[in-house]
Amino acid sequence: MAAGVNPAATDHVPVFFSAPDGSDVLMFVVGVFLVLSVLCVGLLFLRLHTLPERIAHKRQKFQFEIVAVLGLLALFTHIHMFWVAGLVLALIDLPDFGGFFKRITHALEAIASNTGRAIGPNETFPRPASGSAPLLSDSSHPAKDLTDA
Repeated sequence: MAAGVNPAATDHVPVFFSAPDGSDVLMFVVGVFLVLSVLCVGLLFLRLHTLPERIAHKRQKFQFEIVAVLGLLALFTHIHMFWVAGLVLALIDLPDFGGFFKRITHALEAIASNTGRAIGPNETFPRPASGSAPLLSDSSHPAKDLTDA
């Protein structure tokens, strides 16, 4: 049998036909495109998924931790309401109740120590000697001075 071109074959073969040696260039190009597109779409979804955490990172630590937990719950349970709740929580500016409580605590410590200065976290309150007068006597009470006038 003679190895020749089949008389029924056309002279022009489209470029997406594989060569007789078996190498398929189009399949290779489509495979590389598919892998790159899956990686790009995955990175886009990951950036979108971490959006609430990136917003809450600028806020308080407590708020950031709650948003991060909601993001993880949304990631592992596929319940999108957790992600929406984390996004809403990240966008809301929570009031700083801790700052008020710290100021109240330092003021009460200063009053209790009767020195006019706040007690540090490693210091203890000064204890009066046994049998001595209380730290605030009636004569030194500021409200009593106001009512007498």
